[in-house]
Amino acid sequence: MQFTGRRRKLTVHPQNELYGHCLQLYGQPPLENISLSEFETFAVERLKLLKTVENLGVSFVKMSEQYSKKLHAEISGLNFPFRPEVDESSLSKSQAGPSEYEKRRKDHISHFILRLAYCQTEDLRRWFIQQEMDLFRHRFTDLLPKYKTEFLHRNNLKYDTMSLEEKKKLSDQLINSSYGLSGATIVEQDFYKVPFQDALDLVRTRKVFLQGGYAYIPHQDIVTIVLNDFRTRLSKALALTARSLPAVQSDERLQPLLNHLSHAYVGQDYSIQKNIGKVSLEQIDALSAKSFPLCMRQLHKALRDSHHLRHGGRMQYGLFLKGIGLTLEQALQFWRSEFIRGKVDADKFDKAYAYSIRHMFGKEGKRTDYTPYSCMKVILSNPPSQGDYHGCPFRHSDPELLKQKLQSYKLSPSGIIQILDLVKGMHYQLACQKYFELTHNIEDAGFSLNHPNQYFMESQKLLSGGKDIKKEVEMPQKVQENAAANGASVQPQPNTTQAEEEMGDLDSYFLDE
Repeated sequence: MQFTGRRRKLTVHPQNELYGHCLQLYGQPPLENISLSEFETFAVERLKLLKTVENLGVSFVKMSEQYSKKLHAEISGLNFPFRPEVDESSLSKSQAGPSEYEKRRKDHISHFILRLAYCQTEDLRRWFIQQEMDLFRHRFTDLLPKYKTEFLHRNNLKYDTMSLEEKKKLSDQLINSSYGLSGATIVEQDFYKVPFQDALDLVRTRKVFLQGGYAYIPHQDIVTIVLNDFRTRLSKALALTARSLPAVQSDERLQPLLNHLSHAYVGQDYSIQKNIGKVSLEQIDALSAKSFPLCMRQLHKALRDSHHLRHGGRMQYGLFLKGIGLTLEQALQFWRSEFIRGKVDADKFDKAYAYSIRHMFGKEGKRTDYTPYSCMKVILSNPPSQGDYHGCPFRHSDPELLKQKLQSYKLSPSGIIQILDLVKGMHYQLACQKYFELTHNIEDAGFSLNHPNQYFMESQKLLSGGKDIKKEVEMPQKVQENAAANGASVQPQPNTTQAEEEMGDLDSYFLDE
């Protein structure tokens, strides 16, 4: 595919100019042809990186040693550029080698792909800007001073460094206005001479020396200036991208990719079943209390109380149960036994509901083996209305009602405050992860939560000392027949676009009763 209608002019934007530094402000869009496969791969890998940035930003103090170490590992693991390893002034594809060149190319192209996906709503734009800024801050801060200066000049941020004579002349003022500096460190580190209107945040907090209309900024604080510029540019760029989005979406190849990227699940697949006999129907009540995420615990309780769930709840909960190991026969027995305790008799269940359950297991219709909902799909798709119990409690519940629910589960007051603070910051998956830690009495979950079935599997591993759920032995024959197929098996995620299309097709097979 091609990003614009124009052909690329190498004489105007040669690669050694476009990718001449490991860091960019992403002012020049890519003009080359790439395949749809590469388009999706780049987008998913950058999305993984930005989600890690979000998780680390809440779990650790930003720019702390532990935060930087973990983020550096993620950047390296996904093959995005980090520190410059070569002389930036002479970089070309042949000099840098394919590895470094391709890293910078992927960084550039993937940023613009996610712009297309995350320009669609104010919430998506806000999230995208925040994660890109945190990523940029980390990468810029870790640059050596000479590379910072080169980056500023490359991007027309021509802030001059003070000479040694100037620093000695103004040393007292610089020491008094800059935190943690002494006469020795003044000589050693760079100071930038910046028009004061470009440093209003630092001026407002009295962190810099002002003279003659200029602010004198130590090198560790210049990132504040650059970040303000980056935020302004990116915010304007997203607004412009949103205006041109209808033209991009008219391409039938790109529309499904872009539509699913903003709430794509990029983790493991929890639909493939092995090792029959790990969970029985008789275990579900106990498992719901100790190993179900709050969304599924809420659905299970609603089903037991009212003996019915509307279609949104049946889809979300039914696919989750399939993912933890229920066979088709078990699922039919589970839903039938519960519904006939309410207003649905056995005959009506067989006529109105059994088909949809068989369809969910790939035994009807298109014979597709549907996958359980990821956290992002639960959060962003089909919000619950009056009488519904599906969705994410951290996203869709009133904060006061959520607080009461957490109190009823005997969570500590301090833990509830932590969860509500994460909810207030719109970190819904991190709030669920904190709920996991509090209900399992651990300090650190040790994983990034992206899927309700992941929550279940991690809970079972923890409660069983790192082992799988134990298979029950010598059960009565009837119970053996109802034994579950297995717990979720961890496999690479299939094509997410196809999965989203298939899941949408399944909606039509559920009744709205």
